Amino acid sequence: QVQLVESGGGLVQAGGSLRLSCAASGRTFSSYAMGWFRQAPGKEREFVAAISWSGFNTYYTNSVKGRFTISRDNAKNTLYLQMNSLKPEDTAAYYCAADRNIIGGSRLTSGYDYWGQGTRVTVSS
Repeated sequence: QVQLVESGGGLVQAGGSLRLSCAASGRTFSSYAMGWFRQAPGKEREFVAAISWSGFNTYYTNSVKGRFTISRDNAKNTLYLQMNSLKPEDTAAYYCAADRNIIGGSRLTSGYDYWGQGTRVTVSS
């Protein structure tokens, strides 16, 4: 089992940047592929990005390609999401999740086994 804690959310103006972090504890972090999801008020949780256990393979939803970068540091047990050129439609609670399938890449919430509590991102226009 792994415990996940997100941080780095906040209020930013459109066009700005934020970096989210997800600190993992418990079982070996590199045993999991990881993902970021987000949920806006009144909407379903949606896939944002995913990364394989090694960091070699990354996956993005179309709306964030070229603006967001997912990465991980297995030595620090930490997952990151660098978000640039933020837009008001990026406003949501952002969640990291762990997938026991180390290859990763799942875009479904059901593909993940453990979740953090979320961090809120608000982008003002």
